[in-house]
Amino acid sequence: MTSTQELTKNQALVFNALARAEGPLSAYTILDQLRGEGFRAPLQVYRALDKLLDYGMIHRLESINAFVACSHPHNHSHSHGMTAFAICEKCGQVSEFSDEVITGRVREWTSENGFRQSKTTIEIRGVCANCAAA
Repeated sequence: MTSTQELTKNQALVFNALARAEGPLSAYTILDQLRGEGFRAPLQVYRALDKLLDYGMIHRLESINAFVACSHPHNHSHSHGMTAFAICEKCGQVSEFSDEVITGRVREWTSENGFRQSKTTIEIRGVCANCAAA
């Protein structure tokens, strides 16, 4: 398990930017936010993001090409199985969740079909309850 104390300076800066963000951030948004901390090139951000992904401290949202801090920071191994995200297309809110029924069904399907999964991520895009009520 990696703690924020074991991160390099750049990794800690990137992680903290994501942890305090109100929504997902692109690598270029992170770069813009951290220019005052000495970040000059996208590669600096991408290297930190790659390591934070390896450590399980953040997630990449493929459908919007952005990153969020993991909402389960105590569980960097992601033994909660499948990770799912509900992404509001109006306000940008991202909710991370895990569901044992869906996880079980995915495991069942992969087993039945001889498929060896390495990672399972589900992204649900739509409108959150707050935006729907507005």
